[in-house]
This record gives sequence, structure tokens and C-alpha cells, in this order.
Amino acid sequence: MKLNKYILLFIIPYLIHISIAAQEDGEISLGAILVDLEERYQVSFTFVDEDINGIFLKPPSAGIDLPEAIQYLKNKTGLNIQRLSDRFITINRVETNNITLCGILVDSKNGRVIHGATIQGPSKFTVSNESGGFRLTGLTRRDSVLFRYLGYEYLIKPAFQFSKDRCDTIKLDQQRIKLKELVITNFISEGIEKDAEGVYTIDAEILEILPGLTDPDVLHTIQYLPGIISIDETVSDINVRGGTNDQNLILWNGIKMYQSGHFFGLISAFNPYITNRVSLTKNGSSAFLGDAVSSTLSIETDHQVKQKVTGSAGINMINADANINIPLFKKSTLQISARRSIADLVETPTYKSYFDRVFRNTEVLNPTDNPDSLINSDENFEFHDLSINYNYNITSKDKVELSFLRIYNDIEYQENAVLNGENESKTSGLEQTSMAAGLVYNRLWNEKLRTNAQLYLSDYDLAAVNFDLYNDQRLIQENEVLEKGLKLDARYLFSNNWDIFGGYQLIETGIGNLVEINNPLFRRYIKRVLLSHSLFAEANYISNSGNTNIRGGFRINYFQKFYEWTVEPRIAFNQKFLKYFSLEVLGEFKSQATAQIIDLQNDFLGVEKRRWILANNEDIPIMKSKQLSAGIHFQKSGTLISVEGYLKQVEGITSSSQGFQNQYQFVRSTGDYEVYGLDFLFNKRIKAFNLWLSYSLAKNEYYFPEFTPSVFPNNIDNRHIVSGGASYHTQKFQLSAGLNWRTGKPYTEPAGTSGEDILYNDPNTSRLDEYLRVDISAKYKIGISESVNAELGASVWNLINKQNILNIFYQMDSDSDINEVQQYALSFTPNIMFRVNF
Repeated sequence: MKLNKYILLFIIPYLIHISIAAQEDGEISLGAILVDLEERYQVSFTFVDEDINGIFLKPPSAGIDLPEAIQYLKNKTGLNIQRLSDRFITINRVETNNITLCGILVDSKNGRVIHGATIQGPSKFTVSNESGGFRLTGLTRRDSVLFRYLGYEYLIKPAFQFSKDRCDTIKLDQQRIKLKELVITNFISEGIEKDAEGVYTIDAEILEILPGLTDPDVLHTIQYLPGIISIDETVSDINVRGGTNDQNLILWNGIKMYQSGHFFGLISAFNPYITNRVSLTKNGSSAFLGDAVSSTLSIETDHQVKQKVTGSAGINMINADANINIPLFKKSTLQISARRSIADLVETPTYKSYFDRVFRNTEVLNPTDNPDSLINSDENFEFHDLSINYNYNITSKDKVELSFLRIYNDIEYQENAVLNGENESKTSGLEQTSMAAGLVYNRLWNEKLRTNAQLYLSDYDLAAVNFDLYNDQRLIQENEVLEKGLKLDARYLFSNNWDIFGGYQLIETGIGNLVEINNPLFRRYIKRVLLSHSLFAEANYISNSGNTNIRGGFRINYFQKFYEWTVEPRIAFNQKFLKYFSLEVLGEFKSQATAQIIDLQNDFLGVEKRRWILANNEDIPIMKSKQLSAGIHFQKSGTLISVEGYLKQVEGITSSSQGFQNQYQFVRSTGDYEVYGLDFLFNKRIKAFNLWLSYSLAKNEYYFPEFTPSVFPNNIDNRHIVSGGASYHTQKFQLSAGLNWRTGKPYTEPAGTSGEDILYNDPNTSRLDEYLRVDISAKYKIGISESVNAELGASVWNLINKQNILNIFYQMDSDSDINEVQQYALSFTPNIMFRVNF
């Protein structure tokens, strides 16, 4: 021990002397040189400290580039210096004892193997196989290995950390597309989360069952979130903070969709069993998003390349569906799904309840003109959808995605009657078709830069033919939308705290409307086309602690036909404090050039039919909105309390898009609406049990300067909304029950008649009775084999069979009497499903 001390006393002065002498000759430590080079060239060196300790040399000249600097260090030190990528460089001593490493790459979140990833050493690289396995030769224990795959965070692992006698499992984390932290997890249900930018994310694969639903229908699911309802109990008329459905932007794989429902909106048009991820933004939208003054709902299918065949098939009392994922050519996957109604095979109690809900108070169920002469009538209804998705990982940095979706609805109604002693037969029909196709190219240039390019086409067609046997009249109505788009964007990561995101979008939208009557002869066809250019940019910041998140940006739109510019700032701020609390502030300006009009007087057989129109900047202006919200959230040990207040103003709405059924039904005017409110949520998890209670308070008012009075309640002004429920969840069994209550929406009562016209009181001064609905669902998982399982589920919508009135309006009959028409919600509606997953 004493000897060691004496040796140290001798060596230390000698080392100090050498160090001082080196510094006097202009030489500095290699470690200091590497720090300077990292700052100068924005690279990162990886090494073992003992490999560079004690090495002093003159720094390379400041005027040379990085490759020259690396070569200089190689010549001066004799070290092995290799570039793994544009950013990462490894340094080690030259060794001759070459070794071979092996491992299996998997996703750290779900354990799926990763096929096609690049595993790179200093001089050699390989690619993981279909099973995620890899083998890399020619390494030394001091080498570092870089793992890289598109959509995942890169990983550097020193070779000496690998096991000598077995293949290690290497876990890669899914890449953060942008800097953000989750603020709230398990929002109402497992699988629903809210991030620091106020965006709700629904993971359809792990979403728990919700009351009244057997399938994970996302358009029904979002209606459990505070501030979101459907005033008429459908998925095609979703109202977010007082807005109408056409003010929502619905994207499917980045493509704007103009149709969202089957069965006149009672069922989502997007197959829930191929939906992988759903994002909902109520406020504080990313500058990337435009053309919607209310919310944005983005629906994504699975973009990952599969290594084995997977799929599922199932049936319920409305439709049957199947989907399959097929690996192709090792680096690609083809996904195909199809769904079809079964009403032409069997009319189930669920179908009959849906049909009665849609066609009650219409000519289909209640013929009004000369019913005594009607011999019989028959109706046929069908819907289906087809989806094809192809994902191809060209390289570890390049990916291509192709998407196709077709949505189809058709109803035919045949009437047979005796007119003037002769049999007459006519078939009316209504057909809705949507088609979407898109091509996406993703490029990961390096660990800091990522770009995306998308081309898409969205086509929507509505065609209706309505025959009136007794008046010898045929009415044809058509609505067509054709939209083509190009979207380019790039994201650059400056550091672990900052990134920027920006891009350009070019969108051409054409909308045509046809009305044709044969008696008296009349034809009107209007088509408008609008080309818009958009530039956007935003910056994201997250503190080292993750407690502070800020996103700020702007979007600039240019509507070429009108020579009009709109500038739309966006902000999202979230600050965590006192460990369990977070403060959220969101704000946005947005604009929209498309809208839907509701001509109830021209409805097909009495079924409401909405038609898309395009702004002309005259009597149909571009809608513009402003919204600001602030909230506080608390989450600890399974307890969540959230309170959020908001103010939203929308200008440029048309009266024909609001669905008036009073004195303003046939009047076209422009106006605004303003809504302010408060959303509250309490959620508690206790082991396998989950409880939630939400409450929304809102006041929503119109302002139409040409109307008298000019200010009055909005048609969807629901002042108080309460939703609560409980669920029980185990590995095999799920049970969920819930209650929905709200005050009645406004409507206008008649004051009398004048000739053939109904005179009304002031608009929306009366209210419907309160709405109350109780739902229940259950699901059981059955294990069949290691890779195959089945699910059996059942649900009841409106368990207590309460007759809820959704709407009241008035009509005048042939005797000049006023008739009150009541539209009812779904009655007691059971559903059963069975599904096999493989």
C-alpha cells in the first residue's frame, strides 16, 4: 500500500509536467478537440474514455471541413474513427479480435418484431429479417452499433454490452413525430389520451368497451368526450362546441372526407376494425390543419409493415365484415377490408329499429298522398365499404403508402298504385358514394430532418330520384364533390427541446349541384371550383423537465378565385405544476370555404338530405372562426379531474346551412354565432373498475342582422349536458353501462296561420323535453389457440326505452290545419356481435 502511494507521488508530478508541456506547445486533449468539433459541425462522437485519455495534439485547422478533420485525427492518433451517419461518429482503438453479434429487434410498446431495420457498425451493416433477427460480423468489443428504422427513435449500443452466448432482444421506441408530452392518460377509457397540445388520441386496438356499443366505433366514441354531442343521435351530425357537422374536418389517412356515415348517419362509414389511431382537436389546432372552423378528426389505419398474416372477421345485427393483412416482398404489407349490410338477407330487430328511426314521419312508412289508392310499396336498403392499404418500406429511411376507400349507400323505394283505373309503378332511389385515394411518401433524411409528401383525390356523389305518382312528377337532385390535393411538409429537430414544422398545401375543390323537375319543366345546375394555396409554419418547445410545452405557429391561405388572403395564428401552451396539476391554454383562428345546405322542402321521401356547396364570397362567404380556451387538469393515482372554459366565435354562416324549420326555412341570409361554455370531467379508476362523470355548460346564440330579432338561441343550443358511466375490465371480460342526459334543444312554435303560410312566434323560444338515455354493453374474449381468439359481445341502446324527442316542426295540411311532427330518437335497440381474430 505504501509502495503504491510512493509511485503515485512520483507519477503525478510527471503527468502534470507532460500536460503543461503539451499545452505550451499548442497541444490540447483529444477530448477537448472532440467537444469543439461537435459544436462546429453539429455531430456527436461516441467513445470509451480510456481510448482517448492521455492523447494530446494540436487541434485541426478551423478552415477545413469535417471529413478532413476526421482524417487529420486518424493520422495523428492512429485511432479507428468511423461515421455511422451524418450525425454520429464512433472512435475506438484498433483491435484485431473480431466478433459477431446477433439479436432480435422488437417494438418496445407492443413487442412486435421489426423487419427491415438497418443495423450498422463502423465498417459493415445488415438488415433485420422477417423475424426481426440480425447478425453483424467484423466488430470489436469497443465498437458501437447503430439501430435505425423509419418511424422509430435511433439507438446506439456498444458492442461490449451484447451477450456473448445468446442473441439479445433489442427494443426500439416509436419515434416522437414532434416534441410533446402526454398530460392525461386513460381519459374516460383506456386507450384515450390527451397530450400537451390539447389533442385527444384514441388507440383503437386497446380501447375499452363503451356503453351501447359492441364495436369500437370512433365517431360514437368521441361523443363521450365533454363538449361533443350529436343533436340527432347520429355519427354524421356531430356537434363540437356548438358547431354544425359540416364545420368539422374529417380526414382518413390525410384525405378529406365529405361523407362519414352509413344508414343515414347511424353507423360510421369507417370500419372500426382497421382503424388504428384517431386524433381529435377541438382547439389550438396545428397550423398543418385547415378548412374547418370547428374541430378536426383524423382517422388513421395501421401504417406498420407486418411480418405475418393477421386479420379478423365478424358479424353483428346490422353488417358483416372482414379484414386481412398480408406481408408482401418482405418489406411491404397489403391490407384489405370489406364490410356490408345484411338487411337483404335477414331483417334483425336492430335493423328494424334503425329503419324506423330513419324513415318514421316519411313517405316510406307513412304515404300521405292518396294512401287509399296505394296497392303496396317495397323498399330495399344496402350499404358497404371497401378499403385497400399498401405500405412499403423501400429502405430504412424511405416509405411509401397507398390508400383507397370506397363508401356506398343505396335505398330504393317502389310504389304501386291504381291511377285512373290503371296500375302505375315507380321506383325512387337515393345513392351516396364516396371514393378516396392517396399516395404518401415519407423520407427520414437523418436523425433531425423528416419530410412527407402526399397526393390525394376525394370524390363524393349523391344522386336522388323521387317520383310523385299522383302528380306525375319526377324530381332529380345531384350533389358532386371532387377534391384534389398536394401536401408537402418537413420537420426539423434542432435539439431535444426545439423543433420546427412547416410546409405547403395546394387544394382544388369542385362542387356541383343539380335540380331537375319534369312537371313543370325546370333544370338548374351550378358548379363552382376553388383553388387554394396554403403555407404554414410552427415551432415546438419542450423543457428539459417536460413540464413546459409550447407550440406556436401560423397558417396563410390564399383563395385564388377571390384574391383573398387569410392569416391564422395558432397557439398551444401547457404547464405542469405541483406535480399532479397542469395548466392548458389553447387558441386559434381558422377559415372554411365549404358548407352544407339543408333544403328540407326538397327532401327525398321526407328523409333529410344535405348538399355540399362552395363559397362564392357573395351570399356564401368564407367562414372564419376564433376560439380561446383555458383549463386546469389534475391526475393522480387513477383520479382525473379536468375543467376547461372556452369562447368560440364563427362568422359567415348561411341560414340555409342551419336547418331552420320555422319562418326562416326558405330565407337565405348570412350571420354569425357565438358560444361560450365550461367542460368538466371526473374519472376514477379502482383496479378493474372505471367510473366517469362529465358535465358541459354552454350558451350558444345566433346573430343574423337581417332577421327579427337578430339575436336568438342557436338550433343546437343545449345548455346542460351530463354523461356518466361505469365499466369493469378484466383480461377476458368487459362490462360497461352509462347514462346520457341533456336539456332539450330550442324550437319554434306556431302563432297561427295566414292563408297557406304558418305564422311563428319568435325563433327558438320553446324547448324540447329533457333527453335521457341509458345504455349497456358487454364483451367476452374466448381463447381458441395461441394465435386465434374470438369475441362475443352484446349491447342495448336506450335500455329503459324512453321516447326521446329529437325535433319538433310544423306542417300545414290540405285543410289549412297545422300539424305537429315529432321526430323520435332510437327506441330500445339490442345488438349482438361475434368476431374471430387471427
